[in-house]
Amino acid sequence: MGSYLIYIALILIIPLWAQGKVKSAYNKYSKKPTSSQMTGAEVARKILDDNGLYHVNIERTKGTLSDHYDPRSKVVRLSDGIYGGRSMASSAIAAHEVGHAIQDQEEYAFLRFRSALVPVANFGSNISFFLILAGIFLNMMELFFFGIIFMGAAVLFQLVTLPVEFDASNRAMTQLVSTGIIRNDEERETKKVLDAAALTYVAAALVALLELARFILIFLNNRD
Repeated sequence: MGSYLIYIALILIIPLWAQGKVKSAYNKYSKKPTSSQMTGAEVARKILDDNGLYHVNIERTKGTLSDHYDPRSKVVRLSDGIYGGRSMASSAIAAHEVGHAIQDQEEYAFLRFRSALVPVANFGSNISFFLILAGIFLNMMELFFFGIIFMGAAVLFQLVTLPVEFDASNRAMTQLVSTGIIRNDEERETKKVLDAAALTYVAAALVALLELARFILIFLNNRD
């Protein structure tokens, strides 16, 4: 019982800790302007144009840290604080989302693989727990096993997301420096924003792996 409580605490604390790091970094570096004084929208437009992505549009979207790149519509969507902000946080996050647009243009393998996994991962995350619970209550280990398979597809999506996000952040830093949007002495602080954001994906993948491992162990113990 004690080990189970520790496990529950871990899967609750890890995501909260990662989210706390992101909010802390965002709050800190959204108050520090870059030397270029460019808004997030201007940063995104400059990097897109410098990479020949004139067809990719930039839109303002609601919410906080709701920024994303939509590969279907070819649109970089930036939240209010990022779109009009002139801070290190705004530049870093805007450049990160443009990094995904560059990946899309170059047909980056992991991005393509992740996009292909989306329908399977969505279906797997929605049905896996129902199958696992049904397998437990009905004492049908076949259902339990299929639940694990579908959960595995969702976990695979989380794992593939990691190289996609890390690569986008690396591209962002390269573009920010090479275009002169940030100075060399601003690199370290700007990178802290991207590193904090990456923690959320690492935390999500870790929790997903822990959950999958737990259900695999339950399945193996019940099979024996």
